[in-house]
Amino acid sequence: MLFEDTYRTIENPSEGIFRDRGSKFLGYAYPIQSDSEVRAIVASLRSEHPKANHHCWAMRLTTDRSVFKLNDDGEPPGTAGRPILNTLISKDLTNILVVVVRYFGGTLLGVPGLINAYKMATEEALAHAVIVEKTVNDIYTISFNYLQMNNIMRLIKDADLAILNQQFDNDCSIQVAIRKMQVNMVLDKLHKIEGVNVRYDHSI
Repeated sequence: MLFEDTYRTIENPSEGIFRDRGSKFLGYAYPIQSDSEVRAIVASLRSEHPKANHHCWAMRLTTDRSVFKLNDDGEPPGTAGRPILNTLISKDLTNILVVVVRYFGGTLLGVPGLINAYKMATEEALAHAVIVEKTVNDIYTISFNYLQMNNIMRLIKDADLAILNQQFDNDCSIQVAIRKMQVNMVLDKLHKIEGVNVRYDHSI
């Protein structure tokens, strides 16, 4: 297989806690679809924990896991966002944001202590999460005339495609999600049906 057509993420938000020498590290994990969600989530945690010293986070996005961002929020560089991100990488999770909220306990933990604490808080949050495997799907719109309806519907049923949208008039269109591995086979069959147009929309 040239590419993986599945990815791992979490089903619902989850949280965990790690303590070290009086400092409290609260880990919060969220499933996300885009980086535009990050700011609102971090802002709501800041208002929930106004007395916390740091709100550090890391996120990974996209099914090929190529997009990531991290933020140390005032902790020494590399001691907060990076260990959070490394934990996500080692667990092979994407489309996920983890924020760790730190309450300082009065004792400095040093660089190794901080790295360990942010890693452990992330692991604690993920330990309470339900990890799910999702398929990478390409979204296509199939346009056809009414007479081709049976052929198209049979193909959709045989390939077990999810229908996202449909519109039936004299001209019909159906939007479907096709799992990456199936795309070429499904498109071949569609192109063999006369008078059918197929348009690629996007991937999810």
